[in-house]
Amino acid sequence: MAPKSFDFPSADSDYQSGFGNHFSSEAIAGALPQGQNSPLVCPLGLYAEQISGTSFTAPRKLNQRSWLYRIKPSVTHEPFKPRVPKHEKLVSEFSQVNSAINPTQIRWKPVDIPDEPTDFVDGLYSVCGAGSSFLRHGFAIHMYTANISMENSAFCNADGDFLIVPQTGRLWVTTECGKLQVSPGEIVILPQGFRFAIDLPDGPSRGYVAEVFGTHFQLPDLGPIGANGLASPKDFLVPTASFEQESRPGYTIIQKFGGELFTARQDFSPFNVVAWHGNYVPYKYDLSKFCPYNTVLVDHGDPSINTVLTAPTDKPGVALLDFVIFPPRWLVAEHTFRPPYYHRNCMSEFMGLIHGGYEAKADGFLPGGASLHSCMTPHGPDTKTYEATIAGGDNVGPHRIRDTMAFMFESCLMPRICPWALESSYVDHDYYQCWIGLRSHFNPNNTPNSHNNGHPEIQE
Repeated sequence: MAPKSFDFPSADSDYQSGFGNHFSSEAIAGALPQGQNSPLVCPLGLYAEQISGTSFTAPRKLNQRSWLYRIKPSVTHEPFKPRVPKHEKLVSEFSQVNSAINPTQIRWKPVDIPDEPTDFVDGLYSVCGAGSSFLRHGFAIHMYTANISMENSAFCNADGDFLIVPQTGRLWVTTECGKLQVSPGEIVILPQGFRFAIDLPDGPSRGYVAEVFGTHFQLPDLGPIGANGLASPKDFLVPTASFEQESRPGYTIIQKFGGELFTARQDFSPFNVVAWHGNYVPYKYDLSKFCPYNTVLVDHGDPSINTVLTAPTDKPGVALLDFVIFPPRWLVAEHTFRPPYYHRNCMSEFMGLIHGGYEAKADGFLPGGASLHSCMTPHGPDTKTYEATIAGGDNVGPHRIRDTMAFMFESCLMPRICPWALESSYVDHDYYQCWIGLRSHFNPNNTPNSHNNGHPEIQE
């Protein structure tokens, strides 16, 4: 469990709101310096420390950094040493040595929570990814299963940003900027370099993690949608300052660096920040607050219309990684095959399911499971979904998709798959069978009305 001195926020009012704002917070009034960032002597005898998420000379609109005012600086620790035992299932540089390529559609069943004591760090494992944290370009997709809280230790990812999607079990996340309570149906973003600890108030927890190298997540442009819709900046929540000052002998910092884990000992908690200000900060978002847009006449919209966050590349409109959701919503399109269409995509798609069912898969895709459809590999609704959809005919009325939350990590890079993911006992080897039953409905004697693009006359 979390330290008893920590009361985790339970309402939105306990956080600051906004996306990309310049925030400020102090746990003790007067702890923030006035008029400058690094005075000769900081208020309350604190140390000033900056954490930078971008290079110093990045354009102002892209520059991210925060100033932390702490009881002891984070540099006060023993040398880092390789963690023992070595974590064998974390990857931050994908190559032929440690991963393989496979264009086949792959689906995984939900992974069981381990019986042996396992915290977030030990329960984290890479599934697939591309690129390299060393070259500052690429991504990794991980999953985790855990059943105990992190004990007298904190984790720091020097490789990239984590976007964590819990599927079962709440996470109490302690960061240097404050505390975040994250429930299934919410996400939390932990930027590169921040130290954090994860406690499990409900016991076992399972979920998904996307990691991006060399860039940060941002809100997608809305284009013709206009000024509103999708994820609203005001619904992103940032912690408020809180701190620990008690002595913590033997406290361990676990640093992920190039996909390997290192540890360093210190005698105090890293969560000793009394005040902070800046725009580089952990944050969370409740997916139920997403405002979906959809077609109101014909055809099924592209999944990009459901993008919550994007990590861009230098090429306009091309994402290193998009985080896309498929929330409850109305389907109203007329004369339209409403589930997602069959397609091949130059992007690669990793899907997960938080709860409920997914509209394109009648069977087999379960909460806590996952699927991977790589670049230009065909995919789409299973046979049951297709047959049930066309059997409903052209006169079905509006239909509301309820009680579901599926998501997708989508990338322009081709993912390499880790061997333990390909060899896992949770691989659904019969996944391909869901499409084998698709039969030909071709009838050359059924000539459509040419002026109606193959559809019957539209009745007013």
